[in-house]
Amino acid sequence: MSTDPAEARAGTVVTVATYENCPVTGLLRRIGDKWSPAVIRLLAERGHGFNELDRAIEGISRRMLTRTLRGLEEAGFVSRTTSGPPWARVEYSLTEVGHSLREQLFTLGRWADAHRSGLVRPTPASSATSEAVAEPPTSPVRGVDDQPRALILGGG
Repeated sequence: MSTDPAEARAGTVVTVATYENCPVTGLLRRIGDKWSPAVIRLLAERGHGFNELDRAIEGISRRMLTRTLRGLEEAGFVSRTTSGPPWARVEYSLTEVGHSLREQLFTLGRWADAHRSGLVRPTPASSATSEAVAEPPTSPVRGVDDQPRALILGGG
């Protein structure tokens, strides 16, 4: 086995076009933001109205919730239904594709939990220095009892 860096680089090359056209890259861009996993987690349980989601996700602004829901709807993960007058109520729920994605996120969450001690995160002082992840941040998702819930791993 060669240790020459030039020979190692001569193997597989990931071009910008390959990277940009990769479906995983697009998916991670769509759901890799701060709030999409929390919204998907809640909608996996049942449909929610906008105000329910707003109350259930600690720290999200109404503007950011609107943007997140629109993005997930445009991507085909969330459906939006409006009930008729006189009191128009909007309900958001996961589509079939959204539920399928939730299953994959659940698997990824279990993997991350099992490997938590081996995962590293850059320290705020320097991105070159890494430290082991000791504890996950508190989940922004709150239940009916107002207690934080595990974002991906938790049940209801």
